[in-house]
Amino acid sequence: DTLEALSKYSGLPQGSDLEFVQNKAPKVTASDLSPATWPADPSHEWCPPGHGDLYPAMLGSGTLDKLLEKGFKYMFVSNSDNLGATLDLKLLTYFATSKAPFMMEVATRMDADKKGGHLAKDLKTGGLLLRESAQCPEEDEKAFQDVTRYKFFNTNNLWVDLVALKSIFEKHGGSIPLPVMKNAKTVDPRDKKSTPVLQLETAMGAAISCFEGAIAVVIPRERFAPVKTTNDLLALRSDAYQLTKDSRIMLAPQRNGVPPTIKLDGRYKFVDAMEQLCPNGPPSLIKCKSLEIEGEVILSKGVIFQGAVVIKNSTSEAKTLPAGTYGSTDFKKMTYEL
Repeated sequence: DTLEALSKYSGLPQGSDLEFVQNKAPKVTASDLSPATWPADPSHEWCPPGHGDLYPAMLGSGTLDKLLEKGFKYMFVSNSDNLGATLDLKLLTYFATSKAPFMMEVATRMDADKKGGHLAKDLKTGGLLLRESAQCPEEDEKAFQDVTRYKFFNTNNLWVDLVALKSIFEKHGGSIPLPVMKNAKTVDPRDKKSTPVLQLETAMGAAISCFEGAIAVVIPRERFAPVKTTNDLLALRSDAYQLTKDSRIMLAPQRNGVPPTIKLDGRYKFVDAMEQLCPNGPPSLIKCKSLEIEGEVILSKGVIFQGAVVIKNSTSEAKTLPAGTYGSTDFKKMTYEL
């Protein structure tokens, strides 16, 4: 799939000599921990084992050894959905001169980031570790989401010394000791009534605890523009973000480094549904602090949101929001019932 996508762009390197396929793992039936079955679509019986699988997949495919044989020493890796991540030479220079085996780019947590993984210190070793929401006990959730207590989150922009990575594998018999997380899902992600399953996953950022001397660097928010949900996608498609001349996605200067907080109704979880919300293009969000959409809504062309806005449709039929400006510049939350 990656090679097919890259083939559309003649000006980009294809990287076919380094292309490899990551592993997949069986979903586990929540009730009895047996491998899940789903005859209607057997592909749903499998899941990706998290992006922590990058490291063993590199080893198993021979890619790690191939890179080392070619003289490569450092690797920069990021989520493909983070459109703000670029190979920054200043950061590479800092990493190389630090002599650290692993470096994580972190950013200051804001309210919109409270559910994401945060950086913490291991009280036993004094080293750094990554703590994900899936590892947090329910009774500790409030503290986990306290952005004043845990101030930095993992952007998943990671710098790795490949020689050090190879040494980790040699030390642990061909494995890397990443913590395993348990995520509750349904076997068919679009069918919430399908069999409850568990997906066992690892996170590549969790490797920070595997490297002695690993460090973190605080980076500007512009290097973090993820599109993990349709909430993110709607914001990214709006005028709150700009495309630079060198094809980087960045927040508009007027945003002062803070993206709008978007919360769409659950019916808009998938892209095709979200596009029904704004069939004539995204609304203006450049002056919007937060936007909540409740119920089935259709946004007309020319809708402008500013401040904190809630759009509600409590009926069972779709309602259209006419063109115009909604909200106020004093950031007081304003609710509009259709």
